[in-house]
Amino acid sequence: MGNGLIVILALILLTTLLYLEKRGNRKGLLPTKTVLSMLFVVAALLQPHPLLVYYRFLLLGLLFCLVGDVFLALPQEKMFLAGLISFLFGHVFYVVGFFYVSTPSGWTLTGTLATVVISGGIYLWLKPHLGAMKFPVFFYVVVITVMLSGAWTVLGDSGLTRSGRIMVFAGALSFYFSDVFVARDRFLKYQFLNRLIGLPMYYTGQFLLAFSVGLLTYPRINSSCLCALVANIFGSGLSGLGYRSDIF
Repeated sequence: MGNGLIVILALILLTTLLYLEKRGNRKGLLPTKTVLSMLFVVAALLQPHPLLVYYRFLLLGLLFCLVGDVFLALPQEKMFLAGLISFLFGHVFYVVGFFYVSTPSGWTLTGTLATVVISGGIYLWLKPHLGAMKFPVFFYVVVITVMLSGAWTVLGDSGLTRSGRIMVFAGALSFYFSDVFVARDRFLKYQFLNRLIGLPMYYTGQFLLAFSVGLLTYPRINSSCLCALVANIFGSGLSGLGYRSDIF
């Protein structure tokens, strides 16, 4: 199964999911959402794994998010908390994966400060409506803020491939803002508009993270360039000792 086919299937399933949400068809939501979420796990499995540890952490995060999606599709009230906990663990694995492969820089500091301000504003906006969920939501906001901080770190690490860095950051950012619409739908105003905006953002984010597994790596040095570099280093060193470098 190629990436193009995965994207096409995802679009079909997402369109179906939005239609079911609009119609309020609860029976169709669970299987459709489950298959769609399984698809981003399959997408990660089918990618090359140039950074094996990153792949493993991302895969674990995607699996926990799959479980979270199943919980949120169930009608029982207590399933929301179970889903929240599942996504929390998913973000933890994303955080570990992001920071494992990248080095903190000025991007980390700047991005984290901006994210903290935004997250703080979102929490204060939600707080009067949270009731008994104040602490779980606060803890979740902290974790997803750290997750986006990790994505900023990946974005700012020039030692990683540019396409992979952009895909990670775009995926994490899309996931982050999709949760705003989940929270608005759950705590402020239950309406289809939240899902119409939030679900495409969420799945875009997850599929971008899944595809990043095959793109995020450390650029390889061309072998001829490496040989020339070594020859230059040794040639310069020998010249300093009184030997001719042109014999190399």
